[in-house]
Amino acid sequence: MATIATDNPLTPLLQALITNDVRSATRAVEGLPESEAAGIVRALPHDLAALILPHLQLNYAAALVKDMEPAGFKAVVRQMEPQRAASLLMRLPPDALARLLPHAPKKLKDEARELLIYPAGSVGRIMQTDYLSFRENDRARDAIKKIRKLGSHGYPASYAYVVDSEESLVGVINMRDLLLADEEAALNSIANSDVFALDCFMDGAEAAQELGRRRYFAAPVIDSQKRLLGVVKAEQLIRGAQAGVAESIQRMFGGSPDERAFSSFGFSLRKRLPWLHVNLATAFLAAFVVSLFEDTIARITVLAIFLPVVAGQGGNAGAQSLAIVMRGLVMREIPRNRLTALVMKEGLLGVTTGTITGIVTGLIAWLWQGNPILGVVIGLGMVVNLFVAGLSGAAIPVIMRSFGLDPAQCSSIILTTVTDVVGFLAFLGFAVLFQSYLV
Repeated sequence: MATIATDNPLTPLLQALITNDVRSATRAVEGLPESEAAGIVRALPHDLAALILPHLQLNYAAALVKDMEPAGFKAVVRQMEPQRAASLLMRLPPDALARLLPHAPKKLKDEARELLIYPAGSVGRIMQTDYLSFRENDRARDAIKKIRKLGSHGYPASYAYVVDSEESLVGVINMRDLLLADEEAALNSIANSDVFALDCFMDGAEAAQELGRRRYFAAPVIDSQKRLLGVVKAEQLIRGAQAGVAESIQRMFGGSPDERAFSSFGFSLRKRLPWLHVNLATAFLAAFVVSLFEDTIARITVLAIFLPVVAGQGGNAGAQSLAIVMRGLVMREIPRNRLTALVMKEGLLGVTTGTITGIVTGLIAWLWQGNPILGVVIGLGMVVNLFVAGLSGAAIPVIMRSFGLDPAQCSSIILTTVTDVVGFLAFLGFAVLFQSYLV
């Protein structure tokens, strides 16, 4: 194991201590002045720094690495668990984050973006990441020592939160309970497990009402996996609730989140016109598909009646799938390793709903026009279109996001094009196959 030279005589001692007892090494680092501790951590071999950082209080660890050189930071975080490294990034000052994030491994960047980006008006957008947490198996005496040492650095100590190895919230400890507990007691036996927490995606106004009803001045913030992300105070929620916006609605219809009701005429025109042209191009694409079957429609004019039925049902089915997936992406309910399963599930739902809807539509067409084959044609077209609509509604936002585009702003336009084109192509294609029975 390579050793980096340093003028501080504590560095080689700390190296040996980390190798033999990383928790004791952690306590030793936290007892040092911040500037001295930062110099020692930067001088450690990267594999040892990666070992000790996860055991440090996250806010303190961020203070120690914020001045690291990008190459050293990259080497250290590469050896840490992505979730822990991303949590460390969240606590960096804005200037340090801007300097170090571009040099982080891609997997860590993706994880950090997931943690750093929250919808406007949500609790996650306004929470503070300055909180005190301990692992559930830590002892009371160790927690008390750490609180005393961190107190000299100005870290808060009104409440301490207890988390497991996955950073999931286990409970909250009152300082009085901690001081009165047996020194050897594990923190999970002291903590109050019935802890009230706010979801990071909860609307700020709703959260403010909830805190007011319970008469709490603050609450921990967690994600869907119960991982502790931060703490939010009631006064922050009240301020945040005053600035709620509807950016996602504007994006869904091709509008700009920057546009307001009384934006200038020229600004609104520049923001809306490009997307209208995109929509116009996709409409002409659907019209071109219909034109390919112009002779068939001229001979079997009844087909024109059912074109909007097939396209409309496909659009509605795709919009249902799109809405579910968009919500899942925003709420981070969709793990990356289950994206394919999600798309296939939506495709299966499309086939099922398409079959049922196709049978109903086919029967209506048969009774209306008196031709059972017309019912078969429109039923088959419905099955194909709703199957593709389900797949597209799930896949399009995922693909858009992978290209770095905003799924909310472009998915609906692309989806409409796909369902129109496929719906017309399937319905009219089957009509050509069965045309001898339709004339």
